[in-house]
Amino acid sequence: QLQASGGGLVQAGGSLRLSCAASGRTFSNYGMGWFRQAPGKEREFVTAISWGGVSTYYADSVKGRFTVSRDNAKNMAYLQMNSLKPEDTAVYYCGADRSFRDPLRSSEYDYWGQGTLVTVSS
Repeated sequence: QLQASGGGLVQAGGSLRLSCAASGRTFSNYGMGWFRQAPGKEREFVTAISWGGVSTYYADSVKGRFTVSRDNAKNMAYLQMNSLKPEDTAVYYCGADRSFRDPLRSSEYDYWGQGTLVTVSS
C-alpha cells in the first residue's frame, strides 16, 4: 500500500528526491515518516510530517539538508535530499502512522513501503 521510489547512485553534494506513493486507502489522515537503514545498522528516523503538513520533524543529521512534504490530493509523500553525504547511504523506507503520537519511533507506524536504496559516493 506504500511504495517508495527515487533512490539511486549520486555523488556527494548531489540531490535526490524520494517519493512515497500510497494506494488502497487514503493516507491523508496519517502522519508520514521516512526512516533509513544502513548496512549493519538499525533502522533510524529521518523525518516525519503530520497529516496536514503543519508539523514536521527531522533528525539532527539531516536538518537543513532534507525536506519532507506531502500532497494529500495525490496520496503522495516526498523527501527532497540535498547536499548528500556518503553517510546518507542507506535503504530509505516510508511509513504511515495513524496516531502520530511519537513519529520518531518506527514501532508506531502502521504501514511500511518497501525500501529504496540511496547510495552516495565520495
